[in-house]
Amino acid sequence: MMTGKEDLLTALGEAFLMEKGTKIFYSEAAEKAVNADARKTFNYLAEWEGTHMDYILTLYKGILEDWGVVTFEEFKERAETSTTEAGIPLKELEGKIENYCITDEMGAL
Repeated sequence: MMTGKEDLLTALGEAFLMEKGTKIFYSEAAEKAVNADARKTFNYLAEWEGTHMDYILTLYKGILEDWGVVTFEEFKERAETSTTEAGIPLKELEGKIENYCITDEMGAL
């Protein structure tokens, strides 16, 4: 049965994937950062993206009135993403930090 919520649920799924892609990027940037302050900043940003993911999950659950939550939890864990929330392909951003040595806060910018 169509409920009219399908477009919103699709949008939330896409938003979740973009947040997940951005979290992956920040986590990988933190791993590559040489400077402790830069690493701390990237880890903070990755955690922040995680809170966005949790918020989207809460919205999703609210729309479904707790129906299908397990399904979305599985989606959250298994979903692969190729795009960050900025719409930039994850691989493109990863390529930018692949050989980049972050030594201070300005380098992180």
